Amino acid sequence: MKYYVVDAFAENVFEGNPAGVCVMDAWLSEELMQKIAIENNLSETAFAVKEEDELYRLRWFTPGGEIDLCGHATLATAYVITNFYDTDSKRIRFKTLSGELTVIRNGELYEMDFPSRMPETQPLTDQMVEALGIRPSEAYLGRDLMFLLESESDVINLEPDFSKLAGLPEGLGVLVTARSDEYDFVSRCFFPKLNVNEDPVCGSAHCNFIPFWAARLNKQEMTARQVSKRGGTLYCKLAGDRVTISGRAALYSIAELYVA
Repeated sequence: MKYYVVDAFAENVFEGNPAGVCVMDAWLSEELMQKIAIENNLSETAFAVKEEDELYRLRWFTPGGEIDLCGHATLATAYVITNFYDTDSKRIRFKTLSGELTVIRNGELYEMDFPSRMPETQPLTDQMVEALGIRPSEAYLGRDLMFLLESESDVINLEPDFSKLAGLPEGLGVLVTARSDEYDFVSRCFFPKLNVNEDPVCGSAHCNFIPFWAARLNKQEMTARQVSKRGGTLYCKLAGDRVTISGRAALYSIAELYVA
């Protein structure tokens, strides 16, 4: 079976967020897909099966289990499909656990249409502060816990306790964000509950960040930067109850998996 690794939200390889991609003729068992994701040991491995012209069913697996939404692996899958499978297509639709998602290829940019997920205010607890190692200005909760920090340097220099983050009862992941001078906002994302301590660039987190910062900045279009060690740039837009997230991708490898 063909297996691709694509660096998403990246200008070049070794940047952005690497995702594994398997485009298949038919579904493997969930157990086997989970084993492949564990063996790959990337934050997400995407599995896609074509159902009709320009329509694929898409699933994402982390080393810790299947997830309901993943931006960078969706971008990576669209990159693989439009470069190696449906090479004449500029628009790919995906049926997912989060509904139908569309990716439009515009030159080197891939624009993803995702649901907007405005998080709700959450009381800040001592357990949260202890896990982060810093007191955030505000706390929010959607699928993930989200914390607003005072400055970009606070986000960059954050050294959380991953075991304590995993022990927080609220949220699947932990997101931190702040205003930026060069970009509209910056962020970092942690998912120790899924055996991914830090996700280098997390598209699904921006389903929260975009409506949050659009309201704060009174802007519909924004440029964001995830300030992990690898780093990645995302071009963001709020469109009613949807968001669009655009980025580039770079192919790292093509391999054969022997999993029969």
